[in-house]
Amino acid sequence: MTVPQEDRPAPTPLTKQDFEALARFRFGIRRYLRFSEETVRRHGITPQQYQLLLALKGFPGREWASVGELAERLQLRHHSTVELVNRAQAQKLVQRISDPADARVVRVALTSDGEQILAELSALHRSELERMSTVLTPPSWEAPEPASLPPHAGSPG
Repeated sequence: MTVPQEDRPAPTPLTKQDFEALARFRFGIRRYLRFSEETVRRHGITPQQYQLLLALKGFPGREWASVGELAERLQLRHHSTVELVNRAQAQKLVQRISDPADARVVRVALTSDGEQILAELSALHRSELERMSTVLTPPSWEAPEPASLPPHAGSPG
């Protein structure tokens, strides 16, 4: 349920320091994304393929995912995910496997080549995140002091 605009408390105005913190954080995100894009391209895959490999390896509880699950994780349309999987399969990064429990489902899993390139790239990404940790720390704001409310008529105390 959405709270009507007139019932929401007015947002606290941002200070110059708030804008600087937001800009610094946004700059850090963009620097990291640029690092990622350039790094994966130097290793012969696209940024989308790296995200696909990472989504597969990081899928909770198992080593494969359906195309629909990958579409959700990657925030892509189903047909775009199918094309991404097709291109990754052509490069021998992923494989399609029939689901033994449900013939309608196709499992997408990493190949050994996909595992290897993902391990290399993820190690580089982890190092870069460690290096950039101060820039990529999200800004934090102290919650404003709650306004004191008058006691309700008829309530105890």
